[in-house]
This record gives sequence, structure tokens and C-alpha cells, in this order.
Amino acid sequence: MITTKFTETFGVEAPIVQGGMQWVGVAELVSAVANAGALGFITALTQPTPEDLVKEIERCREMTDKQFGVNLTILPAINPPPYAEYRDAIISSGIKIVETAGFNPVDHLPDFRAAGVKVLHKCTSVRHAVKAQSIGVDGISIDGFECAGHPGEDDIPGLILIPAAAAKIDIPMIASGGFGDGRGLVAALALGADGINMGTRFMATQEAQIHDNVKQALVAGDERSTNLIFRQLRNTARVAKNAISDNVVGILAEGGQFEDIRELVAGARGRNVYTTGELDAGIWSAGMVQGLIDDVPTVAELVSRIVGDAEALITERLAGSVR
Repeated sequence: MITTKFTETFGVEAPIVQGGMQWVGVAELVSAVANAGALGFITALTQPTPEDLVKEIERCREMTDKQFGVNLTILPAINPPPYAEYRDAIISSGIKIVETAGFNPVDHLPDFRAAGVKVLHKCTSVRHAVKAQSIGVDGISIDGFECAGHPGEDDIPGLILIPAAAAKIDIPMIASGGFGDGRGLVAALALGADGINMGTRFMATQEAQIHDNVKQALVAGDERSTNLIFRQLRNTARVAKNAISDNVVGILAEGGQFEDIRELVAGARGRNVYTTGELDAGIWSAGMVQGLIDDVPTVAELVSRIVGDAEALITERLAGSVR
């Protein structure tokens, strides 16, 4: 067993997190992660209303008696979701761990703190991690350039970002972006993190409620199978390379604006990829870790494999290198 500040603070067995993923972070996957001894997060905004979130939390509890959390991603929007209502739904449901992402969570911390909820905040830079620590979050998830979703605008890979953040962060910190096996877990620990966050790797598991075509695409893909979109808009996102994301990259490279791609990047189209298996139906998030994915195991098999391989690497190969 690998014990770290993260496992001790957040009360889990394995130093592995399944972070919030839009359309993917639902009860079947999250409960499987919890049952495997890791920490899974239901994605709040995947649920249409706060009331639906309460029902999803209840559904997850029917599948596991272990601890799990809820992700609340706070992003700019013309018509923003009722974040306070989602926050209250989380609290009223008795959830004790929340993953926040996007904007600074400072407005939500007093209520979470009063309810005894621990907050793990996702950051893409050292400066944002330091700020989050200063306002009182309980843990940091530091996302390197390799990650799916929004890697920020600094383009700093994990090999630099993780130790740079570790030098300034005292609270538990997990590393995200490019992690998918025991070697990555050991590397993250060596770089100063207390565990790893995986998104794309958990998509390629049997319990992930997405079409098998998507899972097989992740197995077939390699480290080059992503596109960075919205670069010109200063809202970079790493998504799977397909006809739609290629088109979006081309339009923006030629001076196009958001209005020119709005229909192509609509969230409903991306959700259709997961439900229909039509890989070119829209854009969908995927990380460079595709280059390390070659099977679709159960969540329990994946978590056990990662921890077992990491333990063997630490106690056998690395220990044997010291004379």
C-alpha cells in the first residue's frame, strides 16, 4: 500500500483520483473508482439541475459504501448555471469532498468549510496553486500541458510544473496530465506530488458509460492523437483529433472567430460522440496519455495494476539501483 499526505487527508486507500469529466463522471464509473479504493468525482454540471445531482449522488450511494466526491467546475458563461444551488445540493447530500475547477472557488469556500467539506482545487499553473492554497483549499490538483480539457495558456509540461508547484505547496497535491500507469504514479511521487489524477485513462474502462467506439479510439490512438483548439481565443482546450477538431483548428488559424465555430464545438454534439459512438459527431476531450492506453480493463483491475506496478517499481527496480 502506498500512503501519502493525499490518502491520509482525503481518506482513501490509493493515491489515485478520477477527476470530474463532463458527460463521463456519473454513478457507474464513480462508484467503481470508490470501490477500488481510489477517489472518484461525480461531475455536477453533467446533471441538468441541482435536483438531478442529488438523485445522481443517491444513485451512486446505492452502488458503493465508500467515499466519493463531486466536481463543481466554475466557468464563464453568458447564462451561467446556478452554481450556488449546485453547491447547496452537494452539501445537503452529505458529500464531504469537492473538486473545484475553473474560476477561483473563494465564494464557495465558506459554505463548504462550514459543512466540513474538503476542497481539492484544480490548477494549471504554480501561481494559481499558490493562490488557492492561500485562500484555504485542502488540496491542489496541478494540471500539466499534457492533460485533456483545459491545460491553461502557459504550456508547461508536468515534468517541470509538478516539482515547481511542490516547492511552494504544503498541502496535499496530486498531479494531472499524462498519467495512466504505475510508472506515472512513481514519477509523480518522485517529482513531489502525493498522487495522480486520471481522466482519459478512466474513460477506457469497462464501467465508463460511453460508447465502446470511443474506448477503442483511445486504445488505437497515440500521443499525437489530440488537437489544441481555442488557442487564438486564449481558452485552450485539448481534445481528440478528429475531422471536427481539425476543422476548428483550421478556421481559427485563418482568422476565424468563435461565432465561426460555435456550432462545431457545441456541447450537445460532443455528448453525441459518447452516446452514439460516431467519433466525428463533435469535439470530445482526450489527453496525450492515449499513447499509454492499450486495453479496456475494469476500474478495479486498472487501480490494482497501477498501485501494484508502482509498489514493485519502488521496492524492486529502483531500490535495486541504489548501491
